[in-house]
Amino acid sequence: MTLLDPKTWQSRPLSGPEYPVTEPATGDTLGTVTLAAAADIRSAVEAARTAQAEWARVPHFVRAGVLRKAGDLFTAHAEELREWIVRESGSIPGKADFELHVAAQECYEAAALASRPAGQVLPTEGPRLSYTRRIPVGVVGVIAPFNAPLILSIRSVAPALALGNGVVLKPDPRTAVCGGLSLAAVFAEAGLPEELFHVLPGGAEAGAALVADPQVPVISFTGSTAAGRAVGEAAGRHLKRAHLELGGNSALIVLADADLDAVISTAAWGSFFHQGQICMTTGRHLVHASLYEEYVERLAAKADSLAVGDPHRAQVHLGPIIDDAQLTKIHGLVEASRAGGARLAAGGTHEELFYRPTVLAGVDDETPAYAEEVFGPVAPVRSFATADEAAALAAAGPYGLSLGIVTRDSARGLDLAERIPTGIVHINDQTVNDEAVAPFGGVAASGTGARFGGEANLEAFTDVRWTTVRGDVASYPF
Repeated sequence: MTLLDPKTWQSRPLSGPEYPVTEPATGDTLGTVTLAAAADIRSAVEAARTAQAEWARVPHFVRAGVLRKAGDLFTAHAEELREWIVRESGSIPGKADFELHVAAQECYEAAALASRPAGQVLPTEGPRLSYTRRIPVGVVGVIAPFNAPLILSIRSVAPALALGNGVVLKPDPRTAVCGGLSLAAVFAEAGLPEELFHVLPGGAEAGAALVADPQVPVISFTGSTAAGRAVGEAAGRHLKRAHLELGGNSALIVLADADLDAVISTAAWGSFFHQGQICMTTGRHLVHASLYEEYVERLAAKADSLAVGDPHRAQVHLGPIIDDAQLTKIHGLVEASRAGGARLAAGGTHEELFYRPTVLAGVDDETPAYAEEVFGPVAPVRSFATADEAAALAAAGPYGLSLGIVTRDSARGLDLAERIPTGIVHINDQTVNDEAVAPFGGVAASGTGARFGGEANLEAFTDVRWTTVRGDVASYPF
């Protein structure tokens, strides 16, 4: 039995234009979806709000059971869903399998949230019981991007549902199926009540309507920093919470004692995994001067050895860039960097949407591909002389998402990490890591801090209510 039938995958009629589901590797159309307009958002929110009132009263073990079933279904239908992730988002199969694994784990972890202690008893000055209780916020609006479409949707959807909320999800239309409609199909089969969860692919108009809707008190947004600023500003005007996971330009610091035989694979993965289209991608390689020339040579050789092509029909390391607009941005940054004096050590070319993994040497603060988030398979490499210089370089710039430090002395790596403000740090690993049990988020222009995993999800998707109870009616002086 298949989950996704193009004839029936959108059960709710929408009023926006039709949008082709495109395979970036070939340009083939895999199906068609209808996009949501602002009126569709309003209708879905109203339906979810009505259904949520009943869902919040459902016993916790029932909600947990639905989430566990959903986790099982991501595994049971892995072959079908893997193909959609590969073909629609340009992922290699291994990356698709990772997304499916994380999706299942997010559901299992969310199931455990349903029975977490709901509050605490407080000391009080009067003859009364005083306690707090966590209650669902109501309807959560989720806006998710194209690059890791399943993970970046499910990590908000699953905990929000488990904690008694309704959800309206607006996936990027470029990955409307694997990042949206697939979740709707899984949760429907898992027994989630109808009208509680709505998937509405759409563009900026639909996203703005979701942020502005007065019945949506919480927005969970993952995307670019520029778009996140707009979402945060709009949410602030409407006095609602916005959890923002935004861009990055993460650094990998390679200290003088690093083992280059081990580090090159790690470094290449950090920059080239999923064509560099990940917020945590290693966007800056900071290498001790004593290792710099050999590091550039080895990383360039590794880049040249990687296969780029159609991940659905061939065994490759990198698939296609998501679309022409993104490819134009990537190549423009590389060309501007070369014009500014950077040396092209590998890559810098493309055939259609297939961009070669690229290594740039001789970069500085003014090099566009070093200073900006590229969101492509580009590895700028810069040397440093001292730990103080490495810390200053890594901390420079507007972002603060992830950080990797490679050294034979882990304690030294931890000490260096304390001097660099980021939301995530990995010692002796590259910058791209994710687990359902771990908090995730950045600081500064990378977002509003960790909001996924355990306690962070409780904070994100519930409100705290203070309640007191007296045996007799209280009396006052007047």
